[in-house]
Amino acid sequence: MGTVSLPVLSAAWLGYGLLHSLLASLAVKRRLAARWPRLMPAYRLLYNGVALAALVPMMVWLLRDSGPFLWRWTGPAAWVANALGLAALAALLVPGSPYDTATFLGWRAWREGRTDGGDAEPFRVGTLHRFVRHPWYALSLLLLWTRDMTSLRLVSAGWITAYIVIGSRLEERKLIHFYGDRYRHYRTQVAAFVPLPWKILRSAEARDLEG
Repeated sequence: MGTVSLPVLSAAWLGYGLLHSLLASLAVKRRLAARWPRLMPAYRLLYNGVALAALVPMMVWLLRDSGPFLWRWTGPAAWVANALGLAALAALLVPGSPYDTATFLGWRAWREGRTDGGDAEPFRVGTLHRFVRHPWYALSLLLLWTRDMTSLRLVSAGWITAYIVIGSRLEERKLIHFYGDRYRHYRTQVAAFVPLPWKILRSAEARDLEG
């Protein structure tokens, strides 16, 4: 079973998801902006720092996980799983990934002294966004589910998947708040996580949508 019980691990992931969603909400950001406006340029940096720190206990437990494997990829399946995992990792990390790194981490908002918490970005449809609305989430799920699984890893994968699905819906509420009908139209044209041949934007369509 490893170094932690499954209920404790589940509670930790649930708490992480609630904290992450709460700090990302517009309501919390507005309250903080009203009370501590000077904090807002650094908000996204602090948010990412808190999110990273809150992950540490779960990561330590998973690294120490010595439980038996529920399943392991072997033979040709292992080659396919590892190839998919490496491709997902490369797409997440190499230059040209779906998001601007400085914006995602919060450096840009801090340097520019922005007070919106780093939320109000111009509407852009990147290359991968033509195929799925949430490319980082989709790639993270692909990387997650192509690994060998123990009980702790499986429970963690389940909670992370649930959070990604729920979190993407909360995120889309904010995107509709910022971009209105433009994002509503985009949402009808592109699938959320799994590319569908009949829901892919051509380059010209993406440019038109960006305006």
